Amino acid sequence: MAVYYDQQAEAYLNTRPTYPSDWYSKLASLTPNRTLAWDAGTGNGQAAIGVAEHYEKVIATDVSEGQIKHAIPHPKVRYVHTPLSMSEDELVSLIGGEGSVDLVTVAVAVHWFDLPSFYSLVNRVLRKPEGIIAVWGYKNFTVDPVFDSVMKHFIETASPFYNPNIRYINDSYRTLPFPFESVGIGSEGNALIFDLTQELSFDEALKELSSWSVVSIAKEQGVDLLFEGIVKELKSAWGDQSNLIKTVNRKAFMIAGKPRI
Repeated sequence: MAVYYDQQAEAYLNTRPTYPSDWYSKLASLTPNRTLAWDAGTGNGQAAIGVAEHYEKVIATDVSEGQIKHAIPHPKVRYVHTPLSMSEDELVSLIGGEGSVDLVTVAVAVHWFDLPSFYSLVNRVLRKPEGIIAVWGYKNFTVDPVFDSVMKHFIETASPFYNPNIRYINDSYRTLPFPFESVGIGSEGNALIFDLTQELSFDEALKELSSWSVVSIAKEQGVDLLFEGIVKELKSAWGDQSNLIKTVNRKAFMIAGKPRI
């Protein structure tokens, strides 16, 4: 998936929602030590900089070099491009070594990972027994019945091009393997559900849609999902004014846990 996020890195940076500060406060409260955190699949770094408010240092990694180049700078965050060719031992060393990490976060990315390999790596780098891993995601945004109806049609048109792993998002991580002991924030098969809201104009909403990996995947196969007709339908349903600000709503979900000793 790295190539698709390379192509859409700038749009991703400018349109994706930020996460509430109390998410990070809650996670930090669960780790007695706050020396080192690792944000895996960091994308534009929005989760990394939130984590950095509570930890001395954050290593933020991504297989997409384009995302790393567009990531948000922060004095306590070190961004590192980690191509898929890197070995587990190389990654352990890069992140900080065995048992060095207090918190691992993955924001809207874990469903793309090779989960057995990733979880093996997490178990090696987390401090034991108090290190924590937290993963979260969110569903497509909703606005109102008129706009949502057009969005539903757009998503149905896009569905043949989705990666099968999108099923984890669609079921709110209920079927996502998560072999860690619960710490009171969801558990395997039962993620904690949150409401996530954001103020967007139509132009901003359209930029977010253009940043979806499925749009790039379809385009490579000769299909323009955001063709002129569907954009006009979406804009009309929004209210025909590109600068009209609306509240968009998302259902977010999180699971956190610690290594099973």
